[in-house]
Amino acid sequence: MNPVKVGIAGLGTVGSGTVNILRRNADEIARRVGRPIEIAHIGARRDNDSCDVTGVRISRDVMEVARDPDIDILVELIGGTTTARELVLTAISNGKHVVTANKALIAEHGNEIFAAAHAKGVDVAFEAAVAGGVPILKALGEGLAANRIKWIAGIINGTGNFILTEMRDKGRSFSDVLAEAQALGYAEADPTFDVEGIDAAHKLTILASIAFGIPLQFSKVYTEGISGLTSEDITAAEQFGYRIKHLGIAKDTGNGIELRVHPTLIPQSVLLASVNGVMNAVMVDGDAVGPTLFYGAGAGAGPTGSAVVADIIEMGRALTIEHDQRVPYLGFHSDVLSEEPVLPMDQVVCPFYMRLHVQDRTGVLADITRILSQHSISIEAMFQKDVDDDQPVPIMLMTHAVREQDMNKALAEIAALDAVLDDIVRIRVELLKA
Repeated sequence: MNPVKVGIAGLGTVGSGTVNILRRNADEIARRVGRPIEIAHIGARRDNDSCDVTGVRISRDVMEVARDPDIDILVELIGGTTTARELVLTAISNGKHVVTANKALIAEHGNEIFAAAHAKGVDVAFEAAVAGGVPILKALGEGLAANRIKWIAGIINGTGNFILTEMRDKGRSFSDVLAEAQALGYAEADPTFDVEGIDAAHKLTILASIAFGIPLQFSKVYTEGISGLTSEDITAAEQFGYRIKHLGIAKDTGNGIELRVHPTLIPQSVLLASVNGVMNAVMVDGDAVGPTLFYGAGAGAGPTGSAVVADIIEMGRALTIEHDQRVPYLGFHSDVLSEEPVLPMDQVVCPFYMRLHVQDRTGVLADITRILSQHSISIEAMFQKDVDDDQPVPIMLMTHAVREQDMNKALAEIAALDAVLDDIVRIRVELLKA
């Protein structure tokens, strides 16, 4: 059979990794597809010495790849959402299937891209957009398709996980570990997307759409970063029997979908609590299968390139299948996507961890517990540190589950007490079942 001709746009870390895998494993890949995969055209602004592109047509304008009539599959690996969107839509309009690792592009423009692809009868695959080499999207859309998914909780940004691991294990400050993460290449010079949760929110948007059969709704994801966390809170969490992880959480509550990214206390006994360093992991709870854990490297040339090539293989197999008979982009056909609402954050119910500094005087703790009680918030556990006379007293406590709007009202009243010093730290708790 004639080879499947692939055009690759972008020759950075993932692009070079993809080229290397396609060439190194060419015979095995051909066996899996049933015919060879040929890299026929590469669009890149500059060469990359980490991969061999001998004999491949090279263009400096990536749009030439999208318009090349010989190309069957365009692989978009340039990143960003402006040129990448134009590139993908151009490829689709020229009748090409698309593989991408671009989570921001799918999360923000996926609905438009899928509509264009459906109208043209071509496919879009994006396994590499979430958790690198961990095949979580295929697992959700196919392997767990028999289940009604109840919730997802994932460590889906390796940079943030590396920072929290170092802070916990070595007692280092956030700023100190961030500087090391940048030196090691885990974090960008501008680390905002990683440490403030935007990268994780893009990925959670995609996970939730496939899990629950809802449209992509990035703008509705609640996002909170880790830059305000201190080693004091990480140590306190350990004393309560928890660990702090930066999680993406999606839940079907029956009244709506929760979509949220934020620092979270989870029990130390849960497998997710033991995922350290730059690794990714996603827990999925299905009504039939129960809790499952998917773990692996979430970034890098090899892991992400592995997911890109897996999509190319799957697409190569499906080229002779009618479009409507292929697996839908989000695991559900577009005409049956649910319009279930995304819950506002103030309606989320969960336990909380709180830390506050107060003046060392009689009646302060009674005032705090009185305010919590007035808002029907009960305390599960509490401790306070011994300090020298006239020094602020740190109080750490854990509450039972409470609606966020009630907690916000209580915190506002507590913060107004004269004896309460500094800002009150509060972190949500998830009692995940392993």
